[in-house]
Amino acid sequence: MTGMPILNILGIPLEVLLIPPPPSWASGPTLIFLHEGLGSVSLWRDWPARLCTQLQLPGLVYSRQGYGSSFPVLDARGEPRVVNGVRQGRLQPNYMHHEALTVLPALMQALGIHEPILVGHSDGGTIALIHASQHPVAACIVMAPHVMVEEISVQAITQAREAFSQGVLRERLAKFHSDVDGAFWQWNDVWLSASFRPFDIRTEIESITSPLLAIQGEDDAYGTLAQIEDIARHVPHTQLLKLPKCGHSPHKDQPEQVNTAIASFIQR
Repeated sequence: MTGMPILNILGIPLEVLLIPPPPSWASGPTLIFLHEGLGSVSLWRDWPARLCTQLQLPGLVYSRQGYGSSFPVLDARGEPRVVNGVRQGRLQPNYMHHEALTVLPALMQALGIHEPILVGHSDGGTIALIHASQHPVAACIVMAPHVMVEEISVQAITQAREAFSQGVLRERLAKFHSDVDGAFWQWNDVWLSASFRPFDIRTEIESITSPLLAIQGEDDAYGTLAQIEDIARHVPHTQLLKLPKCGHSPHKDQPEQVNTAIASFIQR
């Protein structure tokens, strides 16, 4: 784990990383990076900094509650409740709406960020779409987002549970999360719950007016291309990028192609 500044948002300490531009860079919108279901600031590695350098724009990376070095979710598998304004217990099916419409606006307000460029991966891509559907953003870039629940996603997340309980996944993730068990189970439990199966934001995102780039690997084990194709059906101005020989993490599997596509998208 690397030590990162902690910012108190809505009474919850969150791990943040600010990527300021050199003085010679022109001012412009801030890129906000929204991590996947098991992600964190450190799990992005150096990709956000490299993208910000290429675009010559500032960036903000943060870990959601329960991830990285952010404040943990106490009793992550227990009954949901709020104690002294802090969420405890297991995640609810609306957890991505809460992040997109409550936490993210509060974080932006605290840092004086207006109309950012959202860059979201997996769950983070879904959060970006939900936020962009109700708040102004300069642009929205999503990689392997989920707009509905597919059987392939449920199967992959079931396999992740087995890998965490019986394999090496727990050991690998422990390098990136102060509370690795809380980080894993809050995500895994909600996705495999019956109450999450109806999750569907396809009609909700029809209100997005900002430029939108949706990227997905053709070999994504957590979702089919129907995810981004349905985004384009409901948001017709969406630009799609389908990457062959690419899995669930396009920015890791094919960073050069992704960065080039994002740079071209932003320039336009």
